[in-house]
Amino acid sequence: MEPPGPDHLPPPTTAPRSAQTDPKGSATPPPPRASAGGYQSPEAPPPASEPTDSHAHTPTTAPRSAQPGPNGSATPPPPRASAGGYRGSGGVPPVSGRGGAGERTPLSRHQAHAAWLGRAVGCLLGKPVEKLPLPAIRALARAAGNWPLTTWFTARNVPADLLAAHPWNRRSAGNSLAENIDGMPEDDDLNYPLLNVLLLQRYGRGFRTSDVALLWLDQLPAGRTFTAERVAYRNLLSGIEPPGTARHHNPFREWIGAAIRADVHGWAHPGDPASAAAQAYRDATLTHTANGVYGAMFVAATIAAAGRGTFGAADVHACLRAGLSVVPPRSRLAGAVRQAIRLARSHPDFDTVVDHLHAAHGHYHWVHAVPNAALLAAALTHADGDFTGSICRAVSGGWDTDSNGATAGSVAGLLAGHPDRLPERWTAPLKNRLATSVAGFDGIGFDELARLTQEALAP
Repeated sequence: MEPPGPDHLPPPTTAPRSAQTDPKGSATPPPPRASAGGYQSPEAPPPASEPTDSHAHTPTTAPRSAQPGPNGSATPPPPRASAGGYRGSGGVPPVSGRGGAGERTPLSRHQAHAAWLGRAVGCLLGKPVEKLPLPAIRALARAAGNWPLTTWFTARNVPADLLAAHPWNRRSAGNSLAENIDGMPEDDDLNYPLLNVLLLQRYGRGFRTSDVALLWLDQLPAGRTFTAERVAYRNLLSGIEPPGTARHHNPFREWIGAAIRADVHGWAHPGDPASAAAQAYRDATLTHTANGVYGAMFVAATIAAAGRGTFGAADVHACLRAGLSVVPPRSRLAGAVRQAIRLARSHPDFDTVVDHLHAAHGHYHWVHAVPNAALLAAALTHADGDFTGSICRAVSGGWDTDSNGATAGSVAGLLAGHPDRLPERWTAPLKNRLATSVAGFDGIGFDELARLTQEALAP
Protein backbone atom coordinates (compact mmCIF):
# COMPACT_ATOMS: atom_id res chain seq x y z
CA MET A 1 0.00 0.00 0.00
CA GLU A 2 1.28 3.45 -0.91
CA PRO A 3 -0.11 6.91 -0.22
CA PRO A 4 -3.03 7.61 -2.54
CA GLY A 5 -2.56 10.36 -5.07
CA PRO A 6 -3.94 13.80 -4.26
CA ASP A 7 -7.07 13.16 -6.30
CA HIS A 8 -7.98 10.29 -3.97
CA LEU A 9 -7.39 11.97 -0.63
CA PRO A 10 -10.40 13.08 1.40
CA PRO A 11 -10.19 16.54 2.95
CA PRO A 12 -8.17 16.20 6.17
CA THR A 13 -10.78 18.01 8.23
CA THR A 14 -13.72 15.93 7.02
CA ALA A 15 -14.85 12.88 8.92
CA PRO A 16 -14.68 9.71 6.82
CA ARG A 17 -18.02 8.71 5.37
CA SER A 18 -17.48 5.19 6.65
CA ALA A 19 -17.16 6.47 10.21
CA GLN A 20 -20.58 8.05 10.22
CA THR A 21 -23.63 6.59 11.86
CA ASP A 22 -24.86 3.26 10.53
CA PRO A 23 -28.59 2.50 10.25
CA LYS A 24 -28.49 0.79 13.62
CA GLY A 25 -27.29 4.02 15.22
CA SER A 26 -23.67 3.15 15.94
CA ALA A 27 -20.61 2.95 13.73
CA THR A 28 -19.07 0.30 15.97
CA PRO A 29 -21.46 -2.20 17.53
CA PRO A 30 -20.59 -3.89 20.82
CA PRO A 31 -19.01 -7.32 20.50
CA PRO A 32 -21.77 -9.86 19.85
CA ARG A 33 -22.29 -12.73 22.26
CA ALA A 34 -22.13 -16.39 21.32
CA SER A 35 -25.51 -18.06 21.31
CA ALA A 36 -26.87 -21.56 21.47
CA GLY A 37 -26.95 -21.52 17.70
CA GLY A 38 -23.16 -21.46 17.68
CA TYR A 39 -21.12 -20.49 14.66
CA GLN A 40 -22.88 -19.07 11.63
CA SER A 41 -21.26 -20.11 8.38
CA PRO A 42 -20.22 -17.31 6.03
CA GLU A 43 -22.49 -18.50 3.26
CA ALA A 44 -25.51 -18.42 5.55
CA PRO A 45 -27.80 -15.39 5.19
CA PRO A 46 -27.42 -12.60 7.76
CA PRO A 47 -29.83 -12.46 10.69
CA ALA A 48 -33.29 -11.20 9.81
CA SER A 49 -32.77 -8.11 11.96
CA GLU A 50 -29.65 -7.05 10.05
CA PRO A 51 -30.21 -3.88 8.01
CA THR A 52 -30.66 -4.67 4.33
CA ASP A 53 -28.75 -1.53 3.38
CA SER A 54 -25.56 -2.02 5.35
CA HIS A 55 -23.85 0.86 3.54
CA ALA A 56 -26.31 3.60 4.44
CA HIS A 57 -24.97 6.50 6.49
CA THR A 58 -26.27 9.73 7.93
CA PRO A 59 -24.25 12.32 6.05
CA THR A 60 -24.78 15.18 8.47
CA THR A 61 -23.88 13.34 11.67
CA ALA A 62 -20.47 13.59 13.30
CA PRO A 63 -18.54 10.30 13.16
CA ARG A 64 -19.69 8.07 15.98
CA SER A 65 -16.54 5.97 15.64
CA ALA A 66 -14.54 8.98 16.80
CA GLN A 67 -16.37 9.05 20.13
CA PRO A 68 -15.22 6.89 23.03
CA GLY A 69 -17.45 3.97 23.88
CA PRO A 70 -18.14 2.45 27.29
CA ASN A 71 -14.51 1.39 27.63
CA GLY A 72 -13.06 4.66 26.38
CA SER A 73 -12.61 3.41 22.83
CA ALA A 74 -14.85 3.48 19.79
CA THR A 75 -13.87 -0.06 18.87
CA PRO A 76 -15.21 -2.88 21.08
CA PRO A 77 -12.86 -4.88 23.26
CA PRO A 78 -11.06 -7.78 21.60
CA PRO A 79 -12.42 -11.31 21.64
CA ARG A 80 -11.63 -13.52 24.59
CA ALA A 81 -10.37 -17.05 24.11
CA SER A 82 -11.53 -19.63 26.63
CA ALA A 83 -11.96 -23.34 27.00
CA GLY A 84 -15.38 -22.92 25.45
CA GLY A 85 -14.02 -21.09 22.41
CA TYR A 86 -14.46 -17.52 21.28
CA ARG A 87 -17.02 -15.47 23.19
CA GLY A 88 -17.84 -13.15 20.36
CA SER A 89 -19.40 -12.76 17.02
CA GLY A 90 -20.09 -16.25 15.86
CA GLY A 91 -19.57 -18.66 18.71
CA VAL A 92 -16.85 -21.26 18.56
CA PRO A 93 -14.75 -21.02 15.38
CA PRO A 94 -14.76 -24.23 13.33
CA VAL A 95 -11.19 -25.08 14.30
CA SER A 96 -10.81 -28.13 16.48
CA GLY A 97 -8.49 -30.98 17.29
CA ARG A 98 -4.77 -30.63 16.86
CA GLY A 99 -3.66 -27.04 17.04
CA GLY A 100 -6.95 -25.82 18.50
CA ALA A 101 -7.27 -23.46 21.47
CA GLY A 102 -5.47 -24.91 24.45
CA GLU A 103 -3.38 -27.26 22.28
CA ARG A 104 -1.33 -24.96 20.08
CA THR A 105 1.17 -26.46 17.64
CA PRO A 106 3.86 -23.84 16.95
CA LEU A 107 4.34 -22.71 13.38
CA SER A 108 7.20 -24.62 11.76
CA ARG A 109 10.07 -22.88 10.01
CA HIS A 110 8.90 -24.33 6.69
CA GLN A 111 5.42 -22.89 7.24
CA ALA A 112 6.84 -19.48 8.15
CA HIS A 113 9.12 -19.55 5.10
CA ALA A 114 6.23 -20.40 2.77
CA ALA A 115 4.06 -17.69 4.31
CA TRP A 116 6.77 -15.03 3.92
CA LEU A 117 7.42 -16.03 0.32
CA GLY A 118 3.72 -16.11 -0.47
CA ARG A 119 3.23 -12.65 1.00
CA ALA A 120 6.15 -11.22 -0.98
CA VAL A 121 5.10 -12.81 -4.29
CA GLY A 122 1.50 -11.62 -4.00
CA CYS A 123 2.61 -8.12 -3.07
CA LEU A 124 5.09 -7.93 -5.94
CA LEU A 125 2.49 -9.13 -8.44
CA GLY A 126 0.15 -6.32 -7.45
CA LYS A 127 2.66 -3.48 -7.23
CA PRO A 128 2.75 -2.23 -10.84
CA VAL A 129 -1.04 -1.87 -11.08
CA GLU A 130 -1.68 -0.35 -7.66
CA LYS A 131 -3.96 2.71 -7.97
CA LEU A 132 -5.05 1.76 -11.50
CA PRO A 133 -8.79 1.40 -12.15
CA LEU A 134 -10.12 -2.06 -12.91
CA PRO A 135 -10.62 -1.50 -16.67
CA ALA A 136 -6.99 -0.38 -16.98
CA ILE A 137 -5.70 -3.49 -15.21
CA ARG A 138 -7.70 -5.72 -17.51
CA ALA A 139 -6.66 -3.85 -20.65
CA LEU A 140 -2.94 -3.95 -19.81
CA ALA A 141 -2.99 -7.65 -19.00
CA ARG A 142 -5.06 -8.56 -22.06
CA ALA A 143 -2.69 -6.64 -24.33
CA ALA A 144 0.17 -8.79 -23.01
CA GLY A 145 -1.81 -12.02 -23.46
CA ASN A 146 -2.03 -12.41 -19.69
CA TRP A 147 -5.77 -12.52 -19.01
CA PRO A 148 -7.11 -14.17 -17.00
CA LEU A 149 -4.05 -13.18 -15.00
CA THR A 150 -1.60 -16.06 -14.59
CA THR A 151 1.85 -14.46 -14.33
CA TRP A 152 3.73 -11.19 -13.75
CA PHE A 153 2.65 -8.00 -15.48
CA THR A 154 4.87 -6.85 -18.33
CA ALA A 155 5.18 -3.90 -20.68
CA ARG A 156 6.49 -6.15 -23.46
CA ASN A 157 4.26 -6.12 -26.55
CA VAL A 158 1.81 -3.70 -24.91
CA PRO A 159 0.90 -0.88 -27.33
CA ALA A 160 2.51 2.45 -26.50
CA ASP A 161 -0.79 4.32 -26.59
CA LEU A 162 -2.26 1.93 -24.00
CA LEU A 163 0.77 2.40 -21.74
CA ALA A 164 0.40 6.16 -22.11
CA ALA A 165 -3.29 6.02 -21.24
CA HIS A 166 -2.75 3.73 -18.22
CA PRO A 167 0.76 4.27 -16.84
CA TRP A 168 2.07 1.74 -14.34
CA ASN A 169 2.45 2.73 -10.70
CA ARG A 170 5.36 5.17 -10.92
CA ARG A 171 7.03 3.88 -7.75
CA SER A 172 6.89 0.25 -8.83
CA ALA A 173 7.24 -0.06 -12.59
CA GLY A 174 11.03 -0.06 -12.36
CA ASN A 175 11.19 -3.01 -9.97
CA SER A 176 8.03 -5.08 -10.28
CA LEU A 177 7.32 -5.71 -13.96
CA ALA A 178 8.50 -9.12 -15.17
CA GLU A 179 11.43 -7.62 -17.07
CA ASN A 180 12.61 -5.59 -14.07
CA ILE A 181 12.26 -7.88 -11.04
CA ASP A 182 15.54 -8.30 -9.17
CA GLY A 183 14.73 -9.42 -5.64
CA MET A 184 11.84 -8.22 -3.51
CA PRO A 185 11.70 -4.41 -3.41
CA GLU A 186 10.68 -2.52 -0.30
CA ASP A 187 6.99 -2.29 0.48
CA ASP A 188 5.06 -1.47 3.64
CA ASP A 189 3.18 -4.76 3.18
CA LEU A 190 6.47 -6.45 4.11
CA ASN A 191 7.84 -3.79 6.48
CA TYR A 192 4.99 -4.13 8.95
CA PRO A 193 5.14 -7.93 9.32
CA LEU A 194 8.88 -7.57 9.87
CA LEU A 195 8.23 -4.93 12.54
CA ASN A 196 5.77 -7.27 14.22
CA VAL A 197 8.40 -10.00 14.39
CA LEU A 198 10.53 -7.46 16.24
CA LEU A 199 7.52 -6.59 18.41
CA LEU A 200 7.19 -10.20 19.57
CA GLN A 201 10.94 -10.48 20.08
CA ARG A 202 10.94 -7.41 22.29
CA TYR A 203 7.63 -7.66 24.17
CA GLY A 204 6.21 -11.15 23.57
CA ARG A 205 2.59 -12.04 22.84
CA GLY A 206 1.42 -9.94 25.79
CA PHE A 207 2.49 -6.65 24.19
CA ARG A 208 0.35 -3.55 24.70
CA THR A 209 -0.71 -1.01 22.10
CA SER A 210 1.71 1.43 23.67
CA ASP A 211 4.51 -1.06 23.00
CA VAL A 212 3.63 -1.02 19.28
CA ALA A 213 3.90 2.76 19.41
CA LEU A 214 7.31 2.66 21.08
CA LEU A 215 8.61 0.16 18.53
CA TRP A 216 7.44 2.32 15.65
CA LEU A 217 9.13 5.42 17.03
CA ASP A 218 12.30 3.40 17.48
CA GLN A 219 12.37 1.37 14.26
CA LEU A 220 9.99 2.78 11.63
CA PRO A 221 11.03 5.83 9.58
CA ALA A 222 8.16 8.33 9.53
CA GLY A 223 8.55 8.72 5.78
CA ARG A 224 7.65 5.06 5.26
CA THR A 225 4.23 5.45 6.91
CA PHE A 226 1.11 6.28 4.93
CA THR A 227 -2.54 7.22 5.53
CA ALA A 228 -3.78 6.09 8.99
CA GLU A 229 -0.31 5.04 10.11
CA ARG A 230 1.19 8.43 9.26
CA VAL A 231 -1.59 10.26 11.11
CA ALA A 232 -1.13 8.03 14.17
CA TYR A 233 2.65 8.52 14.01
CA ARG A 234 2.15 12.30 13.90
CA ASN A 235 -0.28 12.06 16.81
CA LEU A 236 2.30 10.13 18.83
CA LEU A 237 4.87 12.86 18.19
CA SER A 238 2.28 15.40 19.36
CA GLY A 239 1.89 13.58 22.68
CA ILE A 240 -1.43 11.84 21.95
CA GLU A 241 -1.61 8.32 23.34
CA PRO A 242 -3.48 5.29 21.99
CA PRO A 243 -6.34 4.84 21.26
CA GLY A 244 -6.57 8.58 20.65
CA THR A 245 -3.88 8.19 18.01
CA ALA A 246 -6.40 6.36 15.84
CA ARG A 247 -9.18 8.94 16.20
CA HIS A 248 -7.58 12.37 16.26
CA HIS A 249 -7.83 14.00 12.78
CA ASN A 250 -7.61 10.56 11.17
CA PRO A 251 -9.92 10.24 8.14
CA PHE A 252 -8.20 6.97 7.17
CA ARG A 253 -9.07 5.00 10.31
CA GLU A 254 -11.22 2.41 8.52
CA TRP A 255 -8.77 1.78 5.72
CA ILE A 256 -6.67 -1.34 5.11
CA GLY A 257 -3.49 -0.44 7.01
CA ALA A 258 -4.11 -2.53 10.13
CA ALA A 259 -4.99 -5.59 8.03
CA ILE A 260 -1.59 -5.59 6.32
CA ARG A 261 0.03 -5.80 9.78
CA ALA A 262 -1.98 -8.82 10.90
CA ASP A 263 -0.07 -11.81 9.50
CA VAL A 264 2.33 -12.27 12.39
CA HIS A 265 -0.54 -12.26 14.88
CA GLY A 266 -2.06 -15.18 13.00
CA TRP A 267 1.30 -16.95 12.79
CA ALA A 268 1.69 -16.57 16.56
CA HIS A 269 -1.52 -18.53 17.26
CA PRO A 270 -1.89 -21.37 14.74
CA GLY A 271 -5.23 -23.06 15.31
CA ASP A 272 -6.40 -20.37 17.75
CA PRO A 273 -8.21 -17.67 15.76
CA ALA A 274 -9.62 -15.91 18.82
CA SER A 275 -6.19 -15.31 20.35
CA ALA A 276 -4.84 -14.19 16.99
CA ALA A 277 -7.69 -11.69 16.64
CA ALA A 278 -7.16 -10.37 20.16
CA GLN A 279 -3.48 -9.81 19.41
CA ALA A 280 -4.29 -8.08 16.12
CA TYR A 281 -6.78 -5.86 17.94
CA ARG A 282 -4.08 -4.51 20.27
CA ASP A 283 -1.94 -3.65 17.25
CA ALA A 284 -4.76 -2.23 15.11
CA THR A 285 -6.19 0.17 17.69
CA LEU A 286 -3.03 2.27 17.49
CA THR A 287 -4.18 3.48 14.07
CA HIS A 288 -7.71 2.30 13.27
CA THR A 289 -11.26 2.00 14.53
CA ALA A 290 -14.35 -0.06 13.66
CA ASN A 291 -14.03 -1.80 10.27
CA GLY A 292 -10.35 -0.90 10.11
CA VAL A 293 -9.85 -3.00 13.25
CA TYR A 294 -12.26 -5.72 12.13
CA GLY A 295 -10.27 -6.15 8.91
CA ALA A 296 -7.12 -6.86 10.92
CA MET A 297 -8.94 -9.31 13.18
CA PHE A 298 -10.44 -11.09 10.17
CA VAL A 299 -7.04 -11.52 8.51
CA ALA A 300 -5.29 -12.64 11.71
CA ALA A 301 -7.95 -15.25 12.50
CA THR A 302 -8.01 -16.55 8.93
CA ILE A 303 -4.23 -16.95 8.96
CA ALA A 304 -4.30 -18.59 12.40
CA ALA A 305 -6.68 -21.22 11.03
CA ALA A 306 -4.46 -21.71 7.97
CA GLY A 307 -1.48 -22.38 10.23
CA ARG A 308 -2.93 -25.25 12.20
CA GLY A 309 -1.12 -28.55 11.83
CA THR A 310 0.76 -29.68 8.75
CA PHE A 311 0.06 -29.53 5.03
CA GLY A 312 -3.49 -30.55 4.29
CA ALA A 313 -4.72 -30.02 7.87
CA ALA A 314 -6.77 -26.93 6.97
CA ASP A 315 -8.75 -25.79 3.95
CA VAL A 316 -9.28 -22.22 2.88
CA HIS A 317 -13.05 -22.28 3.38
CA ALA A 318 -12.73 -23.33 7.03
CA CYS A 319 -10.09 -20.61 7.43
CA LEU A 320 -12.46 -17.94 6.13
CA ARG A 321 -15.19 -19.19 8.45
CA ALA A 322 -12.75 -18.83 11.32
CA GLY A 323 -11.92 -15.31 10.17
CA LEU A 324 -15.59 -14.35 10.10
CA SER A 325 -16.17 -15.85 13.54
CA VAL A 326 -14.21 -13.05 15.24
CA VAL A 327 -15.86 -10.14 13.39
CA PRO A 328 -19.14 -8.59 14.61
CA PRO A 329 -21.71 -10.17 12.27
CA ARG A 330 -23.68 -6.94 11.80
CA SER A 331 -20.61 -4.95 10.77
CA ARG A 332 -20.37 -3.76 7.18
CA LEU A 333 -17.15 -5.74 6.79
CA ALA A 334 -18.75 -9.04 7.82
CA GLY A 335 -21.71 -8.43 5.52
CA ALA A 336 -19.42 -7.65 2.59
CA VAL A 337 -17.32 -10.77 3.20
CA ARG A 338 -20.40 -13.01 3.40
CA GLN A 339 -21.69 -11.55 0.14
CA ALA A 340 -18.30 -12.04 -1.54
CA ILE A 341 -18.12 -15.68 -0.53
CA ARG A 342 -21.64 -16.32 -1.86
CA LEU A 343 -20.72 -14.65 -5.16
CA ALA A 344 -17.52 -16.68 -5.48
CA ARG A 345 -19.45 -19.88 -4.91
CA SER A 346 -22.12 -18.91 -7.44
CA HIS A 347 -20.11 -17.76 -10.48
CA PRO A 348 -17.45 -19.82 -12.27
CA ASP A 349 -16.12 -16.69 -13.99
CA PHE A 350 -14.17 -14.60 -11.50
CA ASP A 351 -14.50 -11.44 -13.61
CA THR A 352 -18.24 -11.66 -12.98
CA VAL A 353 -17.62 -11.91 -9.24
CA VAL A 354 -15.38 -8.84 -9.35
CA ASP A 355 -17.93 -6.85 -11.37
CA HIS A 356 -20.57 -7.57 -8.73
CA LEU A 357 -18.20 -6.53 -5.94
CA HIS A 358 -17.31 -3.27 -7.65
CA ALA A 359 -20.98 -2.51 -8.23
CA ALA A 360 -21.72 -3.13 -4.55
CA HIS A 361 -18.70 -1.39 -3.01
CA GLY A 362 -17.47 1.06 -5.62
CA HIS A 363 -18.57 3.99 -3.44
CA TYR A 364 -15.78 3.20 -0.96
CA HIS A 365 -12.26 4.52 -1.32
CA TRP A 366 -10.02 1.93 -3.00
CA VAL A 367 -7.95 1.55 0.19
CA HIS A 368 -10.95 1.07 2.52
CA ALA A 369 -11.02 -2.14 4.55
CA VAL A 370 -14.54 -3.22 3.54
CA PRO A 371 -14.21 -3.71 -0.25
CA ASN A 372 -10.69 -5.10 0.06
CA ALA A 373 -11.70 -7.69 2.67
CA ALA A 374 -14.56 -8.72 0.40
CA LEU A 375 -12.28 -9.10 -2.61
CA LEU A 376 -9.75 -11.09 -0.57
CA ALA A 377 -12.43 -13.50 0.63
CA ALA A 378 -13.82 -13.90 -2.89
CA ALA A 379 -10.38 -14.59 -4.37
CA LEU A 380 -9.47 -17.19 -1.76
CA THR A 381 -12.86 -18.89 -2.06
CA HIS A 382 -12.85 -18.97 -5.86
CA ALA A 383 -9.27 -20.30 -6.05
CA ASP A 384 -10.05 -23.03 -3.49
CA GLY A 385 -6.66 -22.58 -1.81
CA ASP A 386 -4.54 -22.82 -4.98
CA PHE A 387 -1.54 -20.49 -4.66
CA THR A 388 -1.40 -19.07 -8.19
CA GLY A 389 -5.16 -18.79 -8.40
CA SER A 390 -5.37 -16.98 -5.07
CA ILE A 391 -2.82 -14.26 -5.75
CA CYS A 392 -3.88 -13.73 -9.37
CA ARG A 393 -7.55 -13.41 -8.50
CA ALA A 394 -6.82 -11.04 -5.60
CA VAL A 395 -4.70 -8.76 -7.79
CA SER A 396 -6.95 -8.95 -10.85
CA GLY A 397 -9.86 -7.60 -8.81
CA GLY A 398 -8.31 -4.15 -8.48
CA TRP A 399 -8.50 -1.80 -5.47
CA ASP A 400 -5.44 -2.22 -3.20
CA THR A 401 -3.75 -4.73 -5.47
CA ASP A 402 -0.42 -5.20 -3.69
CA SER A 403 -1.97 -5.50 -0.21
CA ASN A 404 -4.64 -7.97 -1.32
CA GLY A 405 -2.10 -9.98 -3.28
CA ALA A 406 0.17 -10.06 -0.25
CA THR A 407 -2.49 -11.33 2.16
CA ALA A 408 -3.83 -13.87 -0.34
CA GLY A 409 -0.27 -15.09 -0.87
CA SER A 410 0.33 -15.37 2.85
CA VAL A 411 -2.79 -17.47 3.38
CA ALA A 412 -2.20 -19.69 0.34
CA GLY A 413 1.51 -20.04 1.12
CA LEU A 414 0.73 -21.10 4.66
CA LEU A 415 -1.81 -23.61 3.40
CA ALA A 416 0.89 -25.03 1.09
CA GLY A 417 3.02 -25.45 4.21
CA HIS A 418 6.47 -25.58 2.58
CA PRO A 419 8.39 -23.24 0.26
CA ASP A 420 9.07 -26.11 -2.16
CA ARG A 421 5.32 -26.40 -2.78
CA LEU A 422 5.19 -22.87 -4.21
CA PRO A 423 5.82 -22.61 -7.98
CA GLU A 424 9.45 -21.70 -8.65
CA ARG A 425 8.43 -19.29 -11.40
CA TRP A 426 6.98 -17.13 -8.64
CA THR A 427 9.66 -17.48 -5.97
CA ALA A 428 12.87 -17.56 -8.05
CA PRO A 429 12.72 -13.87 -9.12
CA LEU A 430 12.76 -12.85 -5.45
CA LYS A 431 16.34 -14.17 -5.26
CA ASN A 432 15.90 -14.77 -1.54
CA ARG A 433 16.38 -11.05 -0.88
CA LEU A 434 14.10 -8.45 0.72
CA ALA A 435 14.73 -4.72 0.60
CA THR A 436 13.48 -2.82 3.63
CA SER A 437 14.02 0.42 5.50
CA VAL A 438 13.65 -1.36 8.86
CA ALA A 439 17.11 -0.83 10.33
CA GLY A 440 19.45 -3.82 10.20
CA PHE A 441 17.31 -5.97 7.88
CA ASP A 442 17.85 -4.62 4.38
CA GLY A 443 18.76 -7.47 2.02
CA ILE A 444 17.71 -10.21 4.45
CA GLY A 445 16.84 -13.61 2.96
CA PHE A 446 13.42 -15.13 3.36
CA ASP A 447 14.97 -18.26 4.85
CA GLU A 448 16.57 -16.11 7.55
CA LEU A 449 13.30 -14.27 8.07
CA ALA A 450 11.62 -17.61 8.64
CA ARG A 451 14.23 -18.53 11.25
CA LEU A 452 13.82 -15.21 13.08
CA THR A 453 10.05 -15.52 12.91
CA GLN A 454 10.06 -19.01 14.39
CA GLU A 455 12.32 -17.82 17.21
CA ALA A 456 10.05 -14.86 17.92
CA LEU A 457 7.01 -17.14 17.97
CA ALA A 458 8.56 -19.61 20.40
CA PRO A 459 6.44 -20.04 23.57
